[in-house]
Amino acid sequence: MFVEKYLERIQYRGKSTIHGSRLLCVFLLLMSSCVSAFNSRPSEQSTMTLTDHARTIPIQLYFPAHKESCTPTQRCPVALVSAGYGVSNLAYSFIAESLTGLGYLVVSIQHQLPGDAPLTSDGDIYKNRTPNWQRGAQNIRFVQHYLSSTYAGFDWQHPILVGHSNGGDISAWLIKESSTFASAIITLDNRRVPLPRGVAPRVLSIRASDFSADEGVLPTEDEALQFGTCIVKINGAHHNDMQDDGSPALKSKITHAIETFLRPSATDGKQYACDSSSSLD
Repeated sequence: MFVEKYLERIQYRGKSTIHGSRLLCVFLLLMSSCVSAFNSRPSEQSTMTLTDHARTIPIQLYFPAHKESCTPTQRCPVALVSAGYGVSNLAYSFIAESLTGLGYLVVSIQHQLPGDAPLTSDGDIYKNRTPNWQRGAQNIRFVQHYLSSTYAGFDWQHPILVGHSNGGDISAWLIKESSTFASAIITLDNRRVPLPRGVAPRVLSIRASDFSADEGVLPTEDEALQFGTCIVKINGAHHNDMQDDGSPALKSKITHAIETFLRPSATDGKQYACDSSSSLD
């Protein structure tokens, strides 16, 4: 309505003046900038530290913009994010903002604490790291249980799991222990724990190009086709850059793959479409 009235003002006997056209262009650019700034504003956040049997679990919550409409009768989705080893749980805000834009409540979990034993790289890595993955899986279970009563308007029974590197291994380990825990799992270049094989939960794994996963972690082409597993490789991407300090181009490709996977199709409403592999070059 405002634009229509503005157009009427700059019309003169059915002809727009050059001056008026320029003003209109400026006006529309300003309006576009305002809308863009509004849509890209940061999510509301909350920092908490939970305690499970004397072990602290720092978490960061990112809320969807429409959280007031999330109710026990109309629950909104939940994403549980696990940080990579040596990376802060606060270093995945680009993923959190992407997910809140899709309506998710995002909980980013810090698994590694000061004083914890270093993650071993010696001997039988799978065997030696298993206690770390087990502890991480228990952290996720505790966070889910604790927050489910505090934030009853969200779907804690069908969360998605998101994890980078060792956080992806933790997420895959949790599915190994409890196959029905999550509706979907998204890993960023996890390398040790095999991804789930099956039609549920649905799987997206975004791969960097500087390290290889251990044998058996990734599905074969036949398995991926059978179970609908989505493997997206980003050529030129580095494992350690798949967090906030990575390049804008890399982060954009990661969020595009995640949004393609989670966003319902405009034609049939189904989720879990697979983005094509790509390159940073």
